[in-house]
Amino acid sequence: MAKLKVIISGGGTGGHIFPAIAIANAIKKLRPDTEFLFVGALGRMEMTKVPEAGFEIVGLPIMGLQRKLTLKNLKFPFMLLKSAAMAKRLVKSFKSDVAIGVGGYASGPLLRAANKAKVPTLLQEQNSYAGLTNKILGKEASKICVAYDGMQAFFPKEKIILTGNPVRSEVIKLEGKKERAIEFFELDSTKKTVLVVGGSLGAWSINEAVENAIDAWEKKGIQVVWQTGKLFHERAQKAAVGKESWLKVTEFIKRMDLGYAIADLVVSRAGALAVSELCLVKKPSIFVPLPSAAEDHQTKNAKVLTTLNAAVLITDAEVREKLEKTVLQLINDESELARLSKNISPLGYQDAADIIANEAVKLANSSSK
Repeated sequence: MAKLKVIISGGGTGGHIFPAIAIANAIKKLRPDTEFLFVGALGRMEMTKVPEAGFEIVGLPIMGLQRKLTLKNLKFPFMLLKSAAMAKRLVKSFKSDVAIGVGGYASGPLLRAANKAKVPTLLQEQNSYAGLTNKILGKEASKICVAYDGMQAFFPKEKIILTGNPVRSEVIKLEGKKERAIEFFELDSTKKTVLVVGGSLGAWSINEAVENAIDAWEKKGIQVVWQTGKLFHERAQKAAVGKESWLKVTEFIKRMDLGYAIADLVVSRAGALAVSELCLVKKPSIFVPLPSAAEDHQTKNAKVLTTLNAAVLITDAEVREKLEKTVLQLINDESELARLSKNISPLGYQDAADIIANEAVKLANSSSK
């Protein structure tokens, strides 16, 4: 059997990168001899995270359009043309059996080049509302793996497979980890714990809301694990001086499984990866969608859950005012926490990476070089 060759494109945030790596690892389980080439955007997070996971990556000089008029926007058409030419060369030289797009700047040029070269393409749409690039790519994609029902509003129905989102398998295995988590974070097993995460890049509004709530939460005996992201970390450390016994400040949580294991309540952005992980670990959650996300997809992700009474939504504009009281109302309400946990549980899809990997291998086997 000839060696399988797979191109995976996309990135920008952890929400695109970690699922891409999960899919690659699932393909490796099926076909250990597979040769991978990741294609990302120069200067973005994937250029470091993918090599750390053991895969080769090439960067395209692609960037997004800024929402306001800037000099960068003047460069956009030239960078797009340059990226399209590079993508065409990469597809031709690598001779891939299948190309997978997971979202992010690099997915557009790479999947378009693969489609033109008649390489089968698999599109992975992580959100409940498809962005413009994926809607265009979906017209020519061979298969489209989605995480939510109702995606025929954006894609041809016959191409859609409902798989859920690939997640980091090590992150969702929580059984027997509560005691280890208490030791890891050096917290009190008798107290309620709130986990605050702002995505891989941090979240300024959520961080300020936590900063405002510190005194009120301390009076009620709540413990907090606070992932700040890079930009707010120093400021958060200053706010936590003298409170280190119950307020654990960290720039990035490397052991997210332990973060989930210790949490009685989670405060999070509503990116696709975060939502999928929280469904699988069955954690009561307060979602604060990032308002600048493309097509406001984070709000739409969160509303899928809130309409099913499976989560609480606070808008970014209101979070500084409302987070303190919302946490206090929920954290000691055992029946409400149990209801949220019960309602979010059926929305998690197990084995998404394996299902997507199977589809990718099937497409590769059907292609003829």
